[in-house]
Amino acid sequence: MPIIFYGLKACDTCRKARKELEIAGVDYTYRDVRDDGVTSADVTRWTKALDGEAGWEKLVNKSSTTWRGLDAAEKEGLNESKAAKMLVAHPTLLKRPLIERDGDVFVGWTSETKAALLG
Repeated sequence: MPIIFYGLKACDTCRKARKELEIAGVDYTYRDVRDDGVTSADVTRWTKALDGEAGWEKLVNKSSTTWRGLDAAEKEGLNESKAAKMLVAHPTLLKRPLIERDGDVFVGWTSETKAALLG
């Protein structure tokens, strides 16, 4: 089952998650969102996998430095369409890590994510 790990090299949580996956012998493909970006197709696929319409809300990291750096007009009236455009334009807004496995999407390195991926 192919696993794609989306994260940032400088993100402590991403480094921790990658280390735990490697220790467990989990094979995955790593994509740095800053270097590789994300596409609108990626965001659409993730949103659908994360409970449809409400899924986009799980993708936007409102605690990030990128979010804090946006002006109020950009943050105002945030909806699925606007969030998707923002994530493509500012991929570091993505909550991390985001991990895809066989159509399932996991956001954050939570106990549920660990249980699903590490067994």
